[in-house]
Order: sequence, then C-alpha cells, then structure tokens
Amino acid sequence: MKTPIWLAVVCLAASLPTQAQTFKPIELKDQELATLRGRYVMPGRIISFGIVMTSAWQNANGDVIGATSSMQIQQSTIKPQFYVSMIDEKGNGSARPQGTGTGTVTGGSGLNSTEGVTQVVRAAGDHNTAYNNVDINVTKASQAPATQQQGQALAAGSTLVGANGAGSLSVSSTGTGVQLNIVANNNQGSTEQRLAQGGLMQNTTLLGGGNQVRNLTSLNVVLRDNVPTAGSLNGNLDQLKGLRTIGF
Repeated sequence: MKTPIWLAVVCLAASLPTQAQTFKPIELKDQELATLRGRYVMPGRIISFGIVMTSAWQNANGDVIGATSSMQIQQSTIKPQFYVSMIDEKGNGSARPQGTGTGTVTGGSGLNSTEGVTQVVRAAGDHNTAYNNVDINVTKASQAPATQQQGQALAAGSTLVGANGAGSLSVSSTGTGVQLNIVANNNQGSTEQRLAQGGLMQNTTLLGGGNQVRNLTSLNVVLRDNVPTAGSLNGNLDQLKGLRTIGF
C-alpha cells in the first residue's frame, strides 16, 4: 500500500519552517530507519501534487446529488485552491417511489477523534450500496502536466450548497480543511468526506433502502525524472508549505 507517500507529503507540509532552506541530507541511525515504513521521496522530486475528492448519493428513484472538489499544486502555483463541480442528475422515473427510511444507527461518537485514513459504512436498511475508496497514483515525468482547474473556486471559510430530489449537499472550506456533506431526503441517511489536518474521513450512514453512495479520493503525484537543483528544491518546499494555511 502506498499510503505512506501521501502521509509523508502532508506531514512534510505541516512541519516546514517559515523560511525553507536548501535541504541538507543527514545520515539516519539504524534505530530510526527501523521505525520507517513505505517509500519516501525528496520534496524536490515532486513536481505536481493533486487531490480529487468526489462524493455522490443516488436514491432509489435514480436522482443523484454530489460534488467533485479538486486541487492541483505545481511549482508555478502561487496559492493552493480547491475548485468544486456540482453533480445534479435527475432519475429516469422507472424506479418505485422511495419511502421514508425507518432504520436506526447508534454510537459512533469516537469517529470524530480518529487519525489517518478512516472509512466507515453503517447500514440499517436494505438493498443499499456504499463505497469508500482512496487511490494513490504516482507517475514520473520530466515536467509537470498541463492542467486547467474546472468548477467554482472554494474560498477559505466559504460553503457551497446544492439540493435536488436525492437530498442536500454542502461543500465547506474551514481552517481545518475541506469537507463534503450529503443529507439524503426522506431520512435515507447521510454521508461525509473530510480532508483535514493530515487525515481523511469517509463516513456513510444508511437508514433507508435502494441507495447507492460513493466517496472517492484520488491523490496524484508526479515525480521528476532528473535530479533537482537547489532552486527547484526551495520552489517545491514553498508550494507544500502553502498547504499549512488551509489546515493540512
């Protein structure tokens, strides 16, 4: 599993000093190496780092509500910024009308204090499908890929909302990160996806029937093929350091 690569990037961003200096490697002791797991890379090799988060809820009638939130960081990036694209689809009307969910789910208060990657599905209904997934894609290239952000910019401290027959949606940017919330109509349940403070939460609660829910997060890292110079090291450190201002 390549999760340590992502954790290394996020932890590095949170620990960088105010004035990043040229990186000076030091030799690690055997005792320190014994506690490390996974594969790690120098920040100068990271020429592009992207996050794509998608949450969507489809009810028994086929109505779909959701959103995709994405951010791309490259050496030319001045300030990290999330962009949001709404998902609003109407069902074909072939499904039987959906009643009110009558299920009950208790407990779960400890989920607010977890660390790292937390994936939860709690179901008290029938014929539901729920999917939580994290993808980490690491590729190599001589230069960062050309990207064009799509959707509406999510300003710090703001919330974007939407609603349709499936339920209501909110996408929020706070001092601790980015959060996507969906509350389904007719007491069918809710889902949450949150990226903040070095952790990822994907949490779905199902109280009715015939729903399809998905929370997906993709972390895309592009590594430089050639050896970076001292100047490019500082450039990449500055971009990662900018993540601290939005809570990562």
